[in-house]
Amino acid sequence: MTPLKESFAKAKASGKEVKCAVTFPGGTHDLWMRYWLAAGGIVPKQDVDIIVVPPPQMVTNMKEGNMEAFCVGEPWNAQLVNQQLGYTALTTGELWNNHPEKAFAMRGEWVDKYPKAAKALLMAIQEAQIWCDKLENKAEMAAIVSKREWFKAPAKDILPRAEGKFDYGDGRVVEHSPYLMKFWSDNASYPYKSHDLWFLTEDIRWGYLPPELDTKKLVDTVNREDVWQAAAKAIGQTAAIPSSSSRGVETFFDGVKFDPENPQAYLNSLKIKAIA
Repeated sequence: MTPLKESFAKAKASGKEVKCAVTFPGGTHDLWMRYWLAAGGIVPKQDVDIIVVPPPQMVTNMKEGNMEAFCVGEPWNAQLVNQQLGYTALTTGELWNNHPEKAFAMRGEWVDKYPKAAKALLMAIQEAQIWCDKLENKAEMAAIVSKREWFKAPAKDILPRAEGKFDYGDGRVVEHSPYLMKFWSDNASYPYKSHDLWFLTEDIRWGYLPPELDTKKLVDTVNREDVWQAAAKAIGQTAAIPSSSSRGVETFFDGVKFDPENPQAYLNSLKIKAIA
């Protein structure tokens, strides 16, 4: 039995409801949480409850004892540590190094009707991503998103991790962490079809999508890497366009590998899942 499973089992045996919070069913944080739990031998919804809590309410709910763990984007993890209410078990960058996260989505019919506007929006986002990746801009970035209309959280809860300083809250403090959030570098912005495929495969794993779903067809329909490429060329970033729609085999923190050429083999290898 893993230490995590043992800890949660003891809490449950004492009559306590063990809850782990995520931001949206089937979303990225839900999938990170489920992956982490399953890697620790824990069956989501059987050994622990998975609940949905809005990001700004995560820290308050932990303070009130409404849950044992949560998975959410920054700055709420850092805020939890800064208020000495908990600690970071691992970052999602450690769970899957250089993983994708947020996606910019537009309706297909809108993109087809207004291709110039769609391209212009992506150009603006790409330029912002390049700006956000520069160390000299981090403090200004933190100040901007700390405002009421965005995070409504102190910049001190945002800046350190954005710069690569991770205080885990358990005595570990890592300077210059390779797991800091990336916006543009290392192809962080590129919409790899292989990444889309992993998310769909995980949604099948947990019963959000049917096993018979033609995932490749869906990815090919929805993923518009051509628009991304056109926008990148327009802002002088042709060199940032990778040579393939796939980043290849991905390796997770527990050693499990995902080969986008054979997602079914990945599914078959997983011991804990909602599908038979």
